Amino acid sequence: MQRKDGQMYAPVGAKNLVCNPGEFTIGVIGLDHGHIYGMCNGLVEAGAMVTHVYDPDQEKLAAFVKAFPSAKVASSEAAIFDNPGIDLVATAAIPSDRSGIITKALMSGKHAFSDKPAMTNLDQLEAVRSAVELSGKRFGIYFSERLHVEAAGFADNLIAEGFIGKVVQTIVLGPHRLNKGSRPAWFFQKERFGGILTDIGSHQIDQILHYGNAKHARVLASKVANYHNPDHPDFEDFGDASLLCDNGSSGYFRVDWFTADGLRAWGDGRTIILGTEGHIELRKYVDLGRSDTPNMVYMANGKGEFCYDANNTVGFPFFGRFIRDCLDGTEFAISQQYTLHIMELALTAQKLATRIKEEGV
Repeated sequence: MQRKDGQMYAPVGAKNLVCNPGEFTIGVIGLDHGHIYGMCNGLVEAGAMVTHVYDPDQEKLAAFVKAFPSAKVASSEAAIFDNPGIDLVATAAIPSDRSGIITKALMSGKHAFSDKPAMTNLDQLEAVRSAVELSGKRFGIYFSERLHVEAAGFADNLIAEGFIGKVVQTIVLGPHRLNKGSRPAWFFQKERFGGILTDIGSHQIDQILHYGNAKHARVLASKVANYHNPDHPDFEDFGDASLLCDNGSSGYFRVDWFTADGLRAWGDGRTIILGTEGHIELRKYVDLGRSDTPNMVYMANGKGEFCYDANNTVGFPFFGRFIRDCLDGTEFAISQQYTLHIMELALTAQKLATRIKEEGV
């Protein structure tokens, strides 16, 4: 797995098959973001098969087929939508194009799995919501900072076992390395990437609601800035927001593109979960200044201080559960309404955000 560059974050886990060979097939449309590799890794490790892929970029296609040799190159998007042998469409297209792919997939009778953000404005959100309701198919978003991080799943178990009591606040820090020279033009165009709170902020909102055991939340405040990229005036390299959940828990997150070049990982991503009887800190990608081990979990409660290495402990159960939800018509992996609400909150935070100028507000 590439640790220095978040564009290519693609964890590899142990196989935990939940279906028979060929029982659950994937067609991929859009290879604009490297997260598609992590998405497909997780599904294949759970038993899915990638059978088809389409992208207009031949170089991207060649690299993908090398990684997933079971995939045949499709002649067009329509060839995937119209193929009755494909169960799910996965996409990591340019963010502003994802909702169109999702809605077409759902209305073609296929399930859909999108990289985050799955949409870049509220109109696109409502179009996807309508397609979910009309089609009856399953729709999921790759919130990799929780779903594809073992430390995050390890924390789930600690919370479920009552080690820190009731969760009252979650703070999430989501720094990323910019790697400016390797980014495509669309990455800096707000109408195409959606803004920093829509994009990487959606990861953090997911964690706030998930760990707080909340179904709904509202945005209390949000702000964005472009501190260090004047050559891309439409870009945002900093953002934060505060949320209040329906059950009284709260959350704060900060996202940025300021990861230092000397850091071993693409970002020092941390999650701090405060409970009534203790707290948990996740150091997801690097344990700064210490060992070279990611997925470290720290906890303090009434019984003392604890440190856990979460690597090779809980795996990545989301992918198998999502496949079974698609096959069985259930909803155990993640609620579709929850998924849509996360994006609604991210889009709302982006829309309401105060833009910071160098001289202040």
